[in-house]
Amino acid sequence: MMNPFEMLKDLGGMKEQLQKAQEQLKQLTVTGSSGGNMVVVTLNGKFEIVDIKLDPICVDNRDIPMLQDLIRAAHHDAMSRLEEQLKANFGPLLSGLNIPMAGAN
Repeated sequence: MMNPFEMLKDLGGMKEQLQKAQEQLKQLTVTGSSGGNMVVVTLNGKFEIVDIKLDPICVDNRDIPMLQDLIRAAHHDAMSRLEEQLKANFGPLLSGLNIPMAGAN
């Protein structure tokens, strides 16, 4: 039988780890690109787009669907990179929390 005081001590340590992880997530950014860097999307650790850069060559009003595809592809690339970073940095901490990741369907 587990000692309840030991369990509480473990929970306190986990709370501290979660707080540190939240701070690290605020600082985390990843960049994804498509079309040979014609479109670059930057995400933060909360999966929010914080920057989009478009090469003027891909901004052709005659081919809006291509630009939309490039933006989606760059976003997908950034999401994959963020998922990799999260697994590498927080994998053990996130494993028991059942948090859905970007690539999971």
